[in-house]
Amino acid sequence: MTQSEGASYAAAGVDIEAGDRAVTLMKEWVARTQRPESVGTLGGFAGLFDASRLKAYERPLLASATDGVGTKVALAQRMDVHDTIGHDLVAMVVDDLVVCGAEPLFMTDYICVGKVVPERVAQIVKGIAEGCVLAGCSLVGGETAEHPGLLGEDEYDVAGAGTGVVEADAVLGPDRIRSGDAVIAMASSGLHSNGYSLVRHVVFDRAGWTLDRHVEEFGRTLGEELLEPTKIYALDCLELTWTQQVHAFSHITGGGLAGNLARVIPEALHARVDRSTWRPGAVFDVIGEAGKVARPELEKTLNMGVGMIAVVPPEAVDGTLATLADRGVDAWVAGEITERGDRTEAVTLTGDYAR
Repeated sequence: MTQSEGASYAAAGVDIEAGDRAVTLMKEWVARTQRPESVGTLGGFAGLFDASRLKAYERPLLASATDGVGTKVALAQRMDVHDTIGHDLVAMVVDDLVVCGAEPLFMTDYICVGKVVPERVAQIVKGIAEGCVLAGCSLVGGETAEHPGLLGEDEYDVAGAGTGVVEADAVLGPDRIRSGDAVIAMASSGLHSNGYSLVRHVVFDRAGWTLDRHVEEFGRTLGEELLEPTKIYALDCLELTWTQQVHAFSHITGGGLAGNLARVIPEALHARVDRSTWRPGAVFDVIGEAGKVARPELEKTLNMGVGMIAVVPPEAVDGTLATLADRGVDAWVAGEITERGDRTEAVTLTGDYAR
């Protein structure tokens, strides 16, 4: 462009036509997430959801959560694999919603890119849409923003927000937990979407590995293992609230099992979790050994094989385990709730992991 030519948005690095094409490509995937309450079509200024369904509630409480995927997006970009990161995004949002007993209703997303590549944006949205289907919620809208100069052409980040609903007298949490309750652990699908700054430091900076390295313990490449999507528990947890007695859930994300379970343990009670009741997946051993990471550091950073916790009364243990087994969720009794006594901590991890 010569100095005499006028400036334009395209010359500044923003391609409006590419953005329009991305919307066209993603419409197919968004349509697959629609619930009966969804109103309108993709492309409006706001997503609409028919709230008349809430009339069936005595006192409906709306629950809201927002999250991102963290530095896991850097691995997706390096591998040029973009159709799973949206699945992670949905999991991080809806599984926070369901902790209080809320049914996820709808989500919106925000995708920030250095350059709009329509096919890549569509792949990201495909993953978000597939995650919404697994969570039973609608993707009602979103935003794709092009930020040249802030992000490189192949760089992007994703975030999302979700809304759910729960009956006021059905809200789960610390007030329901009693001494004698059982701690039921649900297996994670791997690292999920937390701790990737540590993981990347270990495998790239310390071990010097590449993403295409075949790792025998994984039975696949390092990149394939690290991009394994986060398990979505929302519908499994909702089924428990509908068919069993549940006092609380805890979504195991950043801060590890002890840190997140402590968030739902009342001051007078204590959760004892026995490590010997499960064996963490190979990825946790490999990361620990490759980086010589101490167990306390691993446990406060990674989920160590447990993605969700349910706290249930003793009489609900068998039904809870049976329901989860029927839904294909690997679950087990990992501990119990007791009186706190002189303990200062809310959660104690005991024993050694099974081998």
